[in-house]
Amino acid sequence: MNILHTIASLNTRSGGTSTCTYDLVKALNGNGCRTDILTLTPADASDVMIGQDSFIHALPNDALSPLSLSRGMRGFLKRETEYDLYHTNGLWLDLNHATAATARAKGKPCVISPHGMLYPEALLRSRWKKRLMLNLGHRRDLERADCIHVTCRREMEHCRALGLLNPMAVIPNPVAVPGFLEELNRPNDRFRIGFLGRFHPIKNIDRLIRAWNAAGKATQDGELVLVGDGPAEYVSYLRDLARTLHLENVRFTGFLTGRAKFEALASLTALFVPSESENFGMSVPEALLAGTPVMASLGTPWEELNIHRCGWWCSNDADTLAACIDKASALSPEELAFMGERGRQLILQHYTAGKTASQMRAAYEYIINGEKCPDFIHHV
Repeated sequence: MNILHTIASLNTRSGGTSTCTYDLVKALNGNGCRTDILTLTPADASDVMIGQDSFIHALPNDALSPLSLSRGMRGFLKRETEYDLYHTNGLWLDLNHATAATARAKGKPCVISPHGMLYPEALLRSRWKKRLMLNLGHRRDLERADCIHVTCRREMEHCRALGLLNPMAVIPNPVAVPGFLEELNRPNDRFRIGFLGRFHPIKNIDRLIRAWNAAGKATQDGELVLVGDGPAEYVSYLRDLARTLHLENVRFTGFLTGRAKFEALASLTALFVPSESENFGMSVPEALLAGTPVMASLGTPWEELNIHRCGWWCSNDADTLAACIDKASALSPEELAFMGERGRQLILQHYTAGKTASQMRAAYEYIINGEKCPDFIHHV
């Protein structure tokens, strides 16, 4: 099998979708499934790509806004004939539509990974633009896809609610296990909780700051660590909020990646993910890999935190967040270590990139060759 993944950006600052696509394709190649990625080089000279692997076809960035129309990408799709299946990541951009249209024109199967972009909350953002794009061809692309890849059952339910009747493969995002995992230092000199991810109002970082202010005595000598970046105006709002509340123990680290990111996660007593909605939430398994318990909101698909006793899957209102901060502060080092180890084993047993790649390869074999339907592919 020769597979082509397409994605608008594979930059380090592009977020979880880019990281997941890269990790999956790398693992697929390691699994013996030849898979390439078609993308564009960074438009911003200060940004870099996640990898420089031979399976990445990174074309000069000729994207024209607002739909990132790229003649180079369209030319590649039209010219290359070696691929048995086309898999596009994301929605709304010209590349996603061009990939689906190319697959249809060449009589090849197409898989679409919406990456949470069909959640009700996501559809409300830039609502009229997305309605227009659906009417201009993206709904047709979705309806004619041979399979839609979703990362959890909740995402599948949202897709079904939109009337999509396609086979749906429920395969979680891949979690790459770094080779330095056992070398991470877990300091216990101070109570720390943190957030990791893109700074956006839907993430409720401001609510976390207010909960930190409202929590008990433990926060007075502790530290709230906010890892990530976002629009300058929103970052300024968060900094101003911390100052207004006279919080001198809120630290903004900026964007971190690689080992620096995992060192930051390992330094936390607990990671907090109070988002209104998350399709998967890559920071959750990354923190668990680092041995750090996690609080994740009911808007995430992480009920397993409660089931496996490696964190808290609970409401994200300010009072509950403050109570959860107090719970985390009351845990002994031994209890935290047990929670961290249970979380790490959960990820190693169920969410590694190798396991995800094996599932995706099985999905491709079913779609291309009609082999036995895997139990994670659901039909109406």
